[in-house]
Amino acid sequence: MKSPRQILALATMIALALPLSGLPQQNPPPPPPQTATQAQKPPTITSRSEEVQVPVTVKDANGEMVTSLRKEDFRILEDGVEQRITRLSVEPVPISAVILLDDVLKKKPQDQLQESVRAIAGGFGTSDEAAIFRFDQFPVQMTDFISNPDDLLTQLGRVQLTGGEVRKPDYSATAPPPTVGPPGGPGLPPSQGMQLWGGNGLKSINDAVYAAAQLLRTRAHDRRKIIFLVSDGVESRGNKYSLPDTVRMVQSAEVTVYSIGIGASLTDRIHSILKLLALASGGDVFYASSRADLERFYSRVADQARNQYTLYYSPDHKDRVVTFHSIDVRVKLGGLNVEARQGYYSAPSPQQ
Repeated sequence: MKSPRQILALATMIALALPLSGLPQQNPPPPPPQTATQAQKPPTITSRSEEVQVPVTVKDANGEMVTSLRKEDFRILEDGVEQRITRLSVEPVPISAVILLDDVLKKKPQDQLQESVRAIAGGFGTSDEAAIFRFDQFPVQMTDFISNPDDLLTQLGRVQLTGGEVRKPDYSATAPPPTVGPPGGPGLPPSQGMQLWGGNGLKSINDAVYAAAQLLRTRAHDRRKIIFLVSDGVESRGNKYSLPDTVRMVQSAEVTVYSIGIGASLTDRIHSILKLLALASGGDVFYASSRADLERFYSRVADQARNQYTLYYSPDHKDRVVTFHSIDVRVKLGGLNVEARQGYYSAPSPQQ
């Protein structure tokens, strides 16, 4: 039992504690009033341009690929203004290709192409895909994209070049008219085997390349998109699409044209559309005089396309409409030749 003195001490302690626990809790002080400047300040909006990727091939004076360069060895100018290269990749890239075969050739080059065409499949692996077209007045899509190399070999073996048989286009079954406005626009080539658009001459290379690029623009952005063009480069005046139209489509679809000239004279090589399309898209052009040449170039095109440098940079654009921007890729070392596309079309920035 507690003594009276202990009871008194305990009561005193309780009495002293009660006022403290009974005090009202103080609220935290209110925040300072917002000034007019703070109240009217808009939220910060950050706009970042998409990264641009530029496939680049570098060759020495002998035409051999140079594969030992570093990011610091390159310069990129966009619209004449130097850009900061954010990264460089040398990893092999899977290929999406359209194999575009000229069906209006003279007898000798036609036979060389017919005998060698199956060798094209040798440049493609299991991670690649390819669709087969042939063209005269108008392009005809013979297959959808094929990803199995054995199936591609089989389909190429079924290609039968007609050697200049010209058919009148059926315009009731043609693709949509040329795009008005931004390049590309809606519409893809019709399904397998359907006739596309064409001109009134013997062959229309521009229209064929346009159709191939329009199909390739649907493929994944992380694939190397190429047109594998085999032709003598003799162009008609019957194209529905002009060379500037075709170059615009190729560049907007981020497609590279690799041309293999066959049966082309020396004069034709100088001003050939094969060379112009390759130059504008960052590709290359080769001229074959035999079946062995063709088979060697088939392999070289696939190897070159797969093993390019890929440079990346992020420009600061304020484009409200689709806009063309020129690209100039240079190397700091002398005696080297650089192949890269001459420009690209930017997407419009979102409205703010």
